[in-house]
Amino acid sequence: MFNEMMRAEIWLQETLNSQLSIEDLATRMGYSSSQVRRRFRQSFGISPSAYRDMLRLEKAARMLIHTPYGVHDIARCCGYRNHSAFTRAFQRRYRVAPREYRQNQRLELYRQRHSLPHFSVRLLDLPLRRAAVTRLYQPPELIDNLDGWKANVEGAYDLPARLNNAAPIAILHDHPMASEAPRVDIGVHVDEEHAHRLALPLPFRLVMMPAQRYACIDLADSSQLGSAMMFMACRSMSEHGVYLSGDAPQLVKSHNGLELRLPVLEEE
Repeated sequence: MFNEMMRAEIWLQETLNSQLSIEDLATRMGYSSSQVRRRFRQSFGISPSAYRDMLRLEKAARMLIHTPYGVHDIARCCGYRNHSAFTRAFQRRYRVAPREYRQNQRLELYRQRHSLPHFSVRLLDLPLRRAAVTRLYQPPELIDNLDGWKANVEGAYDLPARLNNAAPIAILHDHPMASEAPRVDIGVHVDEEHAHRLALPLPFRLVMMPAQRYACIDLADSSQLGSAMMFMACRSMSEHGVYLSGDAPQLVKSHNGLELRLPVLEEE
């Protein structure tokens, strides 16, 4: 049952900006809506509708902090068609209006910017890529250098042999701001020519990472992750003409350790 509800949870995350309903999810899974609600609550301790609302508001909070978009645009991007409904929902969760939240959080980040270690940042344009990943909901402390990731992941040793030497990747969905629903997708990169011919074991799936610009930081090991993430959040990238998008960062294995990649937006 849990693998099915994992698929349901991923669907909820991937359809945040749509108006698809829980009934649409139930139809997709071949269950009744009451079955989906009951089983989802058994797996995650929360109803699917409340879970999606939580993810929508967390996404909105990240975008308010890191992007230059207006509140109306952020509301639409997070699946709210009614601005007043978004503001009420945001105030219930964060106790302040969206604009006040933005001001308060940015001021707090500004105050912290001089107390953090400095990291060298470079901008990198990456093409479309794919990865075979599985999702962890109670992820262990980030595995140093990603070398031992398979030991913590169900089904990892059943991946096709051709992926044995593929570069590991972790997609950090509860960054750059902590989430009440910690999620990490972890796995390996997949060559485009092999992507559609792979038989992946449960609970792995193939994900696409679209062509995107990233702000990249080299890390000696995962102990630097928190400091690097906070450095980027405090400094932003406006001095380079770009902003953090608020989308999930990626941690990838590199020759010298790890590389943290944070998706960015071009300045308008």
